Amino acid sequence: MRGNKMSMGFAEKLSYRKEAGAVGMTEIFDPPEVLQRKIQRLAVMIVRSRHLVAFTGAGISTSSGIPDFRGPKGVWTLQSEGKGVPEASVPFHRAVPSMTHMALVALEKAGFLKYLRDFEVETIGMKTTPRRCSDANCGSKLKDTVLDWEGKLPQKEMSPAEKHCQMADVVLCLGTRIFLLDCSFKLICVFLITYDPFSSFKAAASVFRLCSLQITPACYLPLQSLRGGGRIVIVNLQETPMDKRASLVIHGLVDKVIAGVMDHLTLKVSPFVRVDFFQIRLSHCPRLSEEKYVKWTLSITSIHGPRAPLLFVQSIVVSFPERPDLKSAALNKQPFKLKRETLKTNPLVISLKLHFGDGCKCQWTSIKFQVNFEEVAETVLYDKEAIIENLRNLAIEDHCCGQTSLVERNKSAKQEKLVYATTTNMVEYCSDDAASAGSAKHILKRNYNGYVLKRDENLGSSSRWAKKLKAT
Repeated sequence: MRGNKMSMGFAEKLSYRKEAGAVGMTEIFDPPEVLQRKIQRLAVMIVRSRHLVAFTGAGISTSSGIPDFRGPKGVWTLQSEGKGVPEASVPFHRAVPSMTHMALVALEKAGFLKYLRDFEVETIGMKTTPRRCSDANCGSKLKDTVLDWEGKLPQKEMSPAEKHCQMADVVLCLGTRIFLLDCSFKLICVFLITYDPFSSFKAAASVFRLCSLQITPACYLPLQSLRGGGRIVIVNLQETPMDKRASLVIHGLVDKVIAGVMDHLTLKVSPFVRVDFFQIRLSHCPRLSEEKYVKWTLSITSIHGPRAPLLFVQSIVVSFPERPDLKSAALNKQPFKLKRETLKTNPLVISLKLHFGDGCKCQWTSIKFQVNFEEVAETVLYDKEAIIENLRNLAIEDHCCGQTSLVERNKSAKQEKLVYATTTNMVEYCSDDAASAGSAKHILKRNYNGYVLKRDENLGSSSRWAKKLKAT
């Protein structure tokens, strides 16, 4: 998606209907002292839980710049008032996970959250459509990644969700207005990009949205925990019809609530590092009149196809550091292409400086690669997951992004393709009250109704939870 407006196709698929229930309700905020007591109580419930399940809605993404549906400036609220589609505060394709997204990942890694279903915008649904991109410079085939009103939630996802809700002793409902409807409409399931809108979030951020709890059958899932003696916790800024059935209702910003919980649990929320990909194609052929010269074309494109836009790159400078006789070139318009003629026997070292666009935390990155027109054909595939993990670690260590690594090299007689991974964004998370709460060297002991948390500096990011028979 381009620009700061949500996709019209997305809005049309999820346009407001009367069956959607109330919208634009007044937001409620618990007084600070009440909020803190509730946060501590939630931390206790999480510590004592045996099977914690998280149910999330659009409200956990508003701090990422993505509008919700029923809030004061939500999609359905504005549509019901005839105001059209709301604007996002960031380009949709550059949105990053919120504190809540990453905290849920941390809870899963720590062993508290038993069921975490992560989605990547690259793979969700991916139903090929007969339509093509309307942009004349793109033209790529479109794939539908939104499960709309009439679409059924795939049984592959629904079955484990039902199973874990039945097993749950605590269901944590975050940023969704739970509401039961007696209607024939199916589940509306909007998967947050993370992007990656959230490129490869599976390994990095696990940015996800399970579903909306206001539409059947999703709204019935938390209730299944009650049948087995489980409890429901609701964190939302609006009242919900399910409040009376919940053991704990917290009216507060979900990021603030979750940050407080993580502080009480002394769990660190890892930084989010976004990794994007681009590919370089260099095709060549001998000059007809004189074979010692070769004509070549350099293209820097998206991995999704030569006509798909490379959304995170604004411009590219191409230079030849070992060949002062060759002029540098500035590529300011997509598709990024450069055509030249050189001697076939002379290898080239090409340098690319990629200037990133809006939504990236670093301004540019650069790479160098060698081209030998007489080299034999070969294909080299590197360990993609290991490379991505290493890039993320380097970004966290350096407190900046822009690190780049080769992922794939494929050379034939007339063409060479290189695929690179690069870090383009990084977000570090900490609570306002205690930025060091998750430090690996931070040792803290707290008593939670017979449960004691022990953080050992030798355990790194892990924690040890021990149950004491008597409260201390």
